[in-house]
Amino acid sequence: MGVKLFRVIVMVSDIDAAAAFYASVLGKPGERISGGRHYFDCEGTILACFDPRADGDEIEARPNPNYVYFACDDLQATFAAAREAGCRELDDSIETQPWGERSFYAVDPFGNPICFVDRQTLFTGG
Repeated sequence: MGVKLFRVIVMVSDIDAAAAFYASVLGKPGERISGGRHYFDCEGTILACFDPRADGDEIEARPNPNYVYFACDDLQATFAAAREAGCRELDDSIETQPWGERSFYAVDPFGNPICFVDRQTLFTGG
């Protein structure tokens, strides 16, 4: 049985600001799917920015409680882009974790915790 992670949703309170933030950090424009949804294809897994109010829903956007992790080819460029994009919180520098991953942690402008990991150093267990 083959199973693949298809979509990850980050709730946001301003879809235009979210589209601009993630386009800057991810280095691609993504695609507006509806009034409150902007999708970014991250190598087959969709990062879905979702603004429920802009989509006509009566629920409030609430940030994810746990980190969404991104693997990237150029961690230094992504760190610079995150700094320019206006993270709510951002590590002071890229660090090497005890398990070997080079990464930095941040919080997007809407309170969602995110982490970017150097693809060359991904720890996948074992």
